[in-house]
Amino acid sequence: MRIRQGGVADVPVIIEMLDAAVAWLTAIGRSDQWGTEPWSANPKQVRSITDKVRTGTAWIAEVLEAPAGAMTVSSVAPHHVPAADEPELYINWLVTSRPFAGQSVGAALLEHACAEARRLGVGLLRVDCYAGNDGRLVDYYRGNGFTPAETFTVRNWPGQVLFRRT
Repeated sequence: MRIRQGGVADVPVIIEMLDAAVAWLTAIGRSDQWGTEPWSANPKQVRSITDKVRTGTAWIAEVLEAPAGAMTVSSVAPHHVPAADEPELYINWLVTSRPFAGQSVGAALLEHACAEARRLGVGLLRVDCYAGNDGRLVDYYRGNGFTPAETFTVRNWPGQVLFRRT
């Protein structure tokens, strides 16, 4: 697996991964996380991803040159999360391409984010995720070295902020 810096040219493949994730979540009865509509069908979501890629740093995981996952990180938490009282690196979103599910792509990207925070001299790495249903996504991040912090709700969407020291 290779992890490379991404850019605006990668937005279509990122959106494709997000669309596939929505279809999969819907198929397994977890549409509360990201809804049922493809991200590509919502211009606001496409703009949001494009803006995050432009203003943060996108990372693309590749397996045999095929896009296997993606994330963006920035030094600023999203508006729905309380600001940290120290410098941080914030994972804005993380997605694995469905054909590579279960192959530790997400874990590799999370480790890359941790290494990037250390490289930048930042001791705090944070992320937020969907905290509904059975908490499986929160457990995923816990299994990757993150500790739950505060919770939040955005329009009936329950969220959990997690952190990891680098």
